[in-house]
Amino acid sequence: MNKKEIAEIKKQFTMERCAVTRICGCFVDGEKERKAHMKEAFLSLPEEEIFKYLQIFRKTLSGTIGKGLLNLEFPLAAENPGSTHDLLLQLRESRLEDDLLLDAFYDKITEAYDHAGSFFILLIHGAYDIPGKSTDGTELFDASDETYTFLLCSICPVNLSKEGLSCDTATGVIQNRVRDWLVEMPDAGFLFPAFHDRSTDIHSLLFYSKNTSVFPEGLMSCFGAALPSPAESQKEAFQTLVEESLGEECTYENVKNLHEQICGQLEEAKDEPEPLAFSPREVRRLLEENGASEEGLTAFDSQVSQDKKEAPILAGNLINPKKLEIRTPDITIQVSAGQADLIETRILDGRECLVIPLEGEVKVGGIQIRPRRQ
Repeated sequence: MNKKEIAEIKKQFTMERCAVTRICGCFVDGEKERKAHMKEAFLSLPEEEIFKYLQIFRKTLSGTIGKGLLNLEFPLAAENPGSTHDLLLQLRESRLEDDLLLDAFYDKITEAYDHAGSFFILLIHGAYDIPGKSTDGTELFDASDETYTFLLCSICPVNLSKEGLSCDTATGVIQNRVRDWLVEMPDAGFLFPAFHDRSTDIHSLLFYSKNTSVFPEGLMSCFGAALPSPAESQKEAFQTLVEESLGEECTYENVKNLHEQICGQLEEAKDEPEPLAFSPREVRRLLEENGASEEGLTAFDSQVSQDKKEAPILAGNLINPKKLEIRTPDITIQVSAGQADLIETRILDGRECLVIPLEGEVKVGGIQIRPRRQ
């Protein structure tokens, strides 16, 4: 799913457009024992509760594609009868009315989800009449050709509220606050089926992970899909690749130029629905344009061939597009994207140094200083 498709479904989790038909839930304690269940027609709930649930559902579709939001495809082998994919299809078909299917789903999530404390499994069924669109992109709500029926699962940690004092405004009495269990925003979740090309795609789902550095692999593995590397791991692998490919040419200028080149392409593609991705061939070209030797490029080709990595790499996972960080053992400098040319390198007393011009308003420790004049 791309940004536009995610945004279209996310709009259905508002009070005005609510596409949710039924909500189910299961509370699991720290010992992985199921303690409580709920199953309700969603719109029969009090309005205050509906509003809070909708916040949770929208959060489950938030984040950056390739970091916190991941498109997972089911391989054919994972779509057999008795598989998780088969269970999800049956749940969707049952509109969450079948208690046996719900129990099987709760058991599967409870077993697969690695969490130290208590958590709440929320599962909803929704139906969205997909409006047609005119040539200028205007939605035609009376021209729906398909109803997109879906499941959204949100897995929320449940923690005790903090200790403290509370004030009874009626009596003016300060007293000990009663601690209760709070359902927090989700740590993980998924949307099934995916919404591709504004249509139902039962062969994939959109997965959400609050933690973008370490994914909940046990939960993701239960779908049988190939697990992508977290964005931080992709960045670290790219950094190692650049160092090895550039070798002696891995200089400040070449790395700065590489960073700015990727930043420029990200800026050009920011309004595109699909995130900017590089094929291995495009990564090779970037390295070649920024100082990689023939030996380094040969090593790159060998590594790509060995890893058999043909899938595109999301450019936003390779660098920080907002700033360039320069780090030494004792000093860290952060430069806004596009301003790295303000820093240059010079050989001073036989050592390569970074030179930063002290121009305009310069503060040290919050104190404005006056640069010395020759």
